[in-house]
Parts: sequence; C-alpha cells; structure tokens
Amino acid sequence: MVSLRRTVALASALVVWAAAPAVAEGEDDGFTVEDPRITESSGLAASRAHPGIYWTHNDQDQPRVFAVDSRTGKTVATVTLRGVGTPRDMEAISVGADGAVYVGDIGDNLDGSWPHVWIYRFPEPERLRDQAVDATQYTVTYADGPRNAEALMVHPTTGRVYIASKNEDGGGLYEGPARLSTRGPNVFRRVGEVPWVTDGAFSPDGEELVLRGYFSARAYAWKDGRLGAEKRLTAPIMRQSESVTYTPDGSALMYGSEGAGSEVARVAVEGGPPATGGGRSPSPSASAPGAAKSPDGGVGGGDATVGALVLAGVAALVLLWRGRRQSRG
Repeated sequence: MVSLRRTVALASALVVWAAAPAVAEGEDDGFTVEDPRITESSGLAASRAHPGIYWTHNDQDQPRVFAVDSRTGKTVATVTLRGVGTPRDMEAISVGADGAVYVGDIGDNLDGSWPHVWIYRFPEPERLRDQAVDATQYTVTYADGPRNAEALMVHPTTGRVYIASKNEDGGGLYEGPARLSTRGPNVFRRVGEVPWVTDGAFSPDGEELVLRGYFSARAYAWKDGRLGAEKRLTAPIMRQSESVTYTPDGSALMYGSEGAGSEVARVAVEGGPPATGGGRSPSPSASAPGAAKSPDGGVGGGDATVGALVLAGVAALVLLWRGRRQSRG
C-alpha cells in the first residue's frame, strides 16, 4: 500500500510540473553564473557585438565587468576599466546605440548621502579576452537632490541615458542630457513616477521600457521620451531580484539575481518576435528558476487552471487513501 506521504509527494511533484513554464525543444530558459568572483551580480546587459554574451558586474568592487557566455554560464572575458576612480556602488549596466557599454555607479544605500554619482562608458571590445580598456567617467547629479538608484537604461536609438531611483514609496524616472559631458556635472531631471525599481531595460526597438523590482516587473510604452501605458509582466520570483535585460532579438527578457552561483531566468515576451539564434541562450544543460506567481499579482509561467485541477487530484488521492485505510480497519 502506498503511504500518504508518498502519495502527497507524488501529487506535489505533479503540481510543480504543471506550473512550470513550457520551454520549446532546444530552447533554454536561462543559465547559471559560474564565476566564483561574481557574488553580487547587480546589472545585466546583452552584448550587441557578441551574440549570447551578457555583461554583468558586482556592486562594490574594482572597476571591472564580466562577459558571461549564456551557453555555459562561464566568464569569457574580464574587462578592467582604466582611467576612472574607485567605484562606490555599481548597480547597473547597459549597452548603448553607439556600441559602448555604460556602467552606473549610482547606488547610495544611505539614500542621499552622495552629492554626485558616476557613469562609466567604454567601447564594447571587438575581442573577448581579459583586458584593460580606457573608459570615460561622467559625473551625475539630480535636479531635485541626491538619491539612491539601481537602474540605468540607455535608449537604443537616441542614445539618451535614463536613471530610475529606488525608493520604498516609489521612485522617479530621470532623464539625462542629450549628450553626456566630461566638462561638468550632468544634471538628470525627473520626467516620470515609477515604483520600487532594482533595474530596467529598453526593448531593442526602443518602443518599450521594462522596470523590475523585487517582486514584479512592469512594461511601459515609450513615446517621445516619456512613459506611456503600463502593463504587468511575467516575472520570476528569485532570491534577490536585481537585474533585467532584453535578448538582442527582443523575444525574451532575462531576469538576474544576486549571490554566488546566481541564476538568470529567460521569460518570453508575450506577443514578441520569434526567438532567433542570437536572441536566446541555446544551452539545454543550463539551469534557471521557473517563473512563479508574484505576491502583487504578476503571473510567472504556471497555468492556473491546470494547477487547480492537479490540486483537486491531490485531494482526491488523499480521500481515496483514507477510505481504503478505513475499509481495511
């Protein structure tokens, strides 16, 4: 006779299986960062020059970034930034229309203790290997005073830089000048209201802005440099939801987290273009957490109807087990 514990365990496994997001054959749902040096992955950006490569970095670290191969999760290049100061709190990374990588040293855990923060910019290397590159450092201030921020986004067609501040009661979206300058502070001005944000990314066509927090993600229509209609997105629940970027083809969003051996989860964009070879992580052996339902209502991959049916099956199995046990007694 099968025990109740084994019955419930089997039924629970069915629930997990039914709730897991479907992944097409030969298509991966993410990857795990293997580099033991990367313990605080706080930003994520898809390379424009090297398909399948994602740039990331630690929070409080040396002035360096890592190129991670999504097929293996291994670091294929460590790029040290030359000509910049010691970073305080690097929180975001983005690849611009000019083919350069932008790193946002914009964190401020004391929520306004720094009178200015910095952005570092360097051309994306043609060859992926350990190297030092010359970087440009830009000083950033906010028109309405210092604040904490973790999201920096470069628009893929205009090249304009945006920062989203992080605040428990809601932050702001800040627009930088048309061109960043090294001659003096670059003043960022508030152009919109946003929720608690840990990272953001523009779609490859520049028509949508995605902002994520610890428990949810939202997409905003983007027109004439301003936020438009908002919609909730599928977002995975992760141990510390820190980063997001689009795949280069715009078919999916890649959600990252902090910690040693951190995971990057791929979630297809609803109604987005079909995935291409350079727009997804093709390794069938990589692992990433499946999407789950977020506390604020964002759905993460499971089918509620199927889940309900499986749960009903669990109840039926338990009742059947009890009935048989009573009849045998």
